[in-house]
Amino acid sequence: MPRPLQLVLDGEEFSVSLSKLDRESLYGKVEIEAFDEKKRPAAIKVLAADGNTLIDKGGTALEMVTVNGDSIERSEIKTVDKDGRPIEPVKSSFGSPNTLSPADVDDYLSLIVKSVYMLEAAPDSTMDLLGDHISDGRIYSFPFSYRDGIESDQAFILGNAANEAFMVIGQQATLKYLELNQASTLDTVEEDEVSADDLSFDLL
Repeated sequence: MPRPLQLVLDGEEFSVSLSKLDRESLYGKVEIEAFDEKKRPAAIKVLAADGNTLIDKGGTALEMVTVNGDSIERSEIKTVDKDGRPIEPVKSSFGSPNTLSPADVDDYLSLIVKSVYMLEAAPDSTMDLLGDHISDGRIYSFPFSYRDGIESDQAFILGNAANEAFMVIGQQATLKYLELNQASTLDTVEEDEVSADDLSFDLL
């Protein structure tokens, strides 16, 4: 069972469980199976650099190396900004309560959506308070990180007419409005009218 997410609204704490919504759960999926001439299932293999060796699934791996090509453990890697200063890691949102703040609809509409979850009350908890707040179209937000990392996403909680609650997660888009630096006029040059007397058919 997924870990419950603790939320705080108007000083009241409650827990919710997340059910991810994706295209597969909404519309189903189609799987394509390939077989050889003897009706045996085909499998994807990796062709090695020598052009002859076939590597089966699980036969390759990623290795982290330094600029000199020396192997390095993941625990030795430190995240820094462009100036070389260490970046403070972000803890998972499942580890502590998350306080909901009122959000503006414009902020929600400028979100680059990464994932959508349906919210349900966790065992021994209730979402009545949240339902009362989002039933009239109000939106709430908080920083969200599914696991420990170097940055958090923004989560928006909103409801629909069926009194269902959803959490939409993504990053805020940076919108730049464009305008003309200089107004210009379109030249509309009308062609001179040609009369029938000006036409000559001598060369035809």
